[in-house]
Amino acid sequence: MARIKIDLPGKFSFTTNIPIRITDINFGGHVGNDTILSIVHEARAKFFQHLGHDELNFWGVGTIMSDVAIEYKDQIYYGDEILASVAVGEITKVAFDLFYKLEKRSADGKQATVALAKTWMVCYNYDLKKVTAIPEKAIEKITSL
Repeated sequence: MARIKIDLPGKFSFTTNIPIRITDINFGGHVGNDTILSIVHEARAKFFQHLGHDELNFWGVGTIMSDVAIEYKDQIYYGDEILASVAVGEITKVAFDLFYKLEKRSADGKQATVALAKTWMVCYNYDLKKVTAIPEKAIEKITSL
């Protein structure tokens, strides 16, 4: 079976810091895969907030993560601070890709990539319980980043 390989876009339009808490550490003494997904979720929430919206009000519609791919590169430990970068990828009538690059500063002061991720975000009308088109204003904004 082929391994997941995420091809990142050349430019990331948003970056935020996410500290690693003691509760993020698993029995192996490092961040587990469930926490990586939580970090991705936090980065996405901060990205949407930066746009002036959130996952339940994305220019008047909700969003649902319909799939995720994560490529692990290095371990993360308690006390590390993650630099999470977000970029918009492919956009269709009802959904769009978000790419994530998670990095930490290594002991020698260099940025080290710890994980890459990609999510497919589908626009959703929670009242009607059905997939809906991405609002035109949202497309204008995310394509201008």
